[in-house]
Amino acid sequence: MQKTERPHVCIVSPALAAANNGNWQTAARWARFLRARCRVTVVQQWRPDPAPPAPDLLIALHARRSADSLAAFHVAHPGRPTVLVLTGTDLYRDIHTDDAAQASLRQATRLVLLQDAGRAELPPALRAKAHVIYQSARSLQPWTAPRRHADIAMIGHLRDEKDPLTFMRAAALVQAPSARLLHIGGALDAALGEQAVATQAQTSRYRWLGALPRAQARQRLRRCHAMAICSRMEGGANVIIEAVTSGVPVLASDISGNRGMLGDDYAGYFRAGDAAALARLIDRSILDAAFYATLRAQCAARAPLFAPATEQAALLDLVDNLGIFRSTDCNHGY
Repeated sequence: MQKTERPHVCIVSPALAAANNGNWQTAARWARFLRARCRVTVVQQWRPDPAPPAPDLLIALHARRSADSLAAFHVAHPGRPTVLVLTGTDLYRDIHTDDAAQASLRQATRLVLLQDAGRAELPPALRAKAHVIYQSARSLQPWTAPRRHADIAMIGHLRDEKDPLTFMRAAALVQAPSARLLHIGGALDAALGEQAVATQAQTSRYRWLGALPRAQARQRLRRCHAMAICSRMEGGANVIIEAVTSGVPVLASDISGNRGMLGDDYAGYFRAGDAAALARLIDRSILDAAFYATLRAQCAARAPLFAPATEQAALLDLVDNLGIFRSTDCNHGY
């Protein structure tokens, strides 16, 4: 009889569980999705193993940070497929300036973008091998109980790309009496951590909660009035998905990666780096009920894109078309 072997997929993630960042969340979720049909390992770097068999497929997250793994696999197993997932800083910075990131683009059999606007960043000759797979999150029941504060959450580690200073500066400019700005994330940049401490001391409506476990952060987000994302660059932010799938509207910096997630017609954008514009948007979301309803309706319309079943189907379809599933004759003796 015919038996379909379970192929081995290796996922290379520059960050593992301890980092609790977007790359790790993607790697962990994709591993879970693929285990329905494959044997999956997740590593920080792939190295040739003298003991066979080698993986049937390598999935590498981040063009620059996983470049060594992708190059080594390409040399060791030139006939085996590879998938490169462009996760953010590589798409909007590295592939334009870094030789290793550019080599990763050329070597990969398929490219995956986390939102559709990213296609414009790719060299035209490589766009045909690009696929868009929106990330997902389990839906949480929207919060309906009365709120004492209109909490605006920013969720992201304190580092330059996330632009936490704009959120801190907006806290001093917001006028709505019920507004409170909550920042969840660890201080990857010590200077930004010091600034968060200083802002909390100087501005009563700003609170820095530090790093929280993902489940706890999601529950805190679910109770918020809105979420702010101030990033200078994003590949396809998990926090947008987690907000939308919890019924929490998003106030987003007007950058390509956020537009690719929320749509060009979304009403909740502010100019990146403009703290005054963010403060005005926060005030309007609190004080203008019709505007807030518009934001909620627009986010709800995007929610089906971020369903786990949708992401898993797109991922399995991509892997299916790479030809790693093969049948062999097998006699089970019964």
